[in-house]
Amino acid sequence: MGSCGPIGRALASVDERVDSTPETRNRAIDFLRVAAICVVVIWHWALSINHRRDGQLVNPNPVEQVPGGWLLTWVLQVMPIFFIIGGYANLTGWDSVTRQGGAAYAFLRRRMSRLLLPAAVFAAVWVLVELTLRLTLTDYAGALDLMPIIFTPLWFLGAYVLVTMLVPLTARLHRRFGAGATIAWGVLVVVVDLARFGVGEEWLGLANSALVWIFVHQLGYLWRDGSLDPIGRRWVLVIGGYAAVAAATTLDSYPRSMVAVAGEDVSHMWPTTAVIGALALGQTGLASLAAPALRRWMRHRAAYRLVVLLGGVLLTIFLWHMTALLIVFLMVEALGFTPGAEPTLEWWLLRPFWVVAPALVLVVFVALFAPIEQRIRRALSLT
Repeated sequence: MGSCGPIGRALASVDERVDSTPETRNRAIDFLRVAAICVVVIWHWALSINHRRDGQLVNPNPVEQVPGGWLLTWVLQVMPIFFIIGGYANLTGWDSVTRQGGAAYAFLRRRMSRLLLPAAVFAAVWVLVELTLRLTLTDYAGALDLMPIIFTPLWFLGAYVLVTMLVPLTARLHRRFGAGATIAWGVLVVVVDLARFGVGEEWLGLANSALVWIFVHQLGYLWRDGSLDPIGRRWVLVIGGYAAVAAATTLDSYPRSMVAVAGEDVSHMWPTTAVIGALALGQTGLASLAAPALRRWMRHRAAYRLVVLLGGVLLTIFLWHMTALLIVFLMVEALGFTPGAEPTLEWWLLRPFWVVAPALVLVVFVALFAPIEQRIRRALSLT
């Protein structure tokens, strides 16, 4: 009975993938990828102050209103982790393609299809929704004006698409120069930031919004090729990376928080600063230190089964999680409630609701759109 219906078939597919996973696979990488996206989703839902400001739905972080909150962002700002893991996985994929005699086209076709087709579905649905609302509501100002936060996932996806498209170049540079290539990217990031803040050329922030993520992605190459196998090197990254973050954030140019904070002129995430690169160094060290314990944990079937289940629909979760939040927000408003704009006691007590309710809506989106992501995986033999 359990094998009947779409849910049963989906669970059976998960079991097949778990059973077919080779023992040599680094399951810690699978866990960290899923964990990073889950942290991002929960942060957006429950740890941002989602409310209306002048009619627009906004979600500032309450970091500066929570004692020591900025320090938590040094751990919970996990976007670098996703790019580090991406570097690890992309170098693995690139090596596999080249061993089989494939070229850049074969690698990029697989990776881009996997990333862009689910995103195209997301964009198409929202275009249809937007057209419908504009035709039926005379005073509708448009999603970009009223609720731009729902498109937050797209800038991150764009950055990840960029670093993935550059893999044929960056992987070759890595194979030729090793850690030297990573160091060169890091030096370039620092030089660009010095020019941005020292000379006042703000447009350079846009350049670093690409360069920083290329550097962070490159750190995954070092992990994948065994450069970080000596435990001492991992500790050097942890200590050196976080020491650099601590030193940089004593300067006037850089805020202490690793996430955007209302009232701050500079956000580390956009335009991306060199401090995110330093944070990535520390997180690479922490992740690689934790990896042996995570691999042991992932040998437990139930734990790894959950990781495989979520990993198979991860892009769908990421793309649609803010839309799920929007629907809950509008329902709350329709019931006559006004979400607060300050982290009061009532706001904190309602945090469980703002995890559970959007999660229930997201389940519907996953049921609708995850089959597209899964079909792409099967078609491209990337399961």
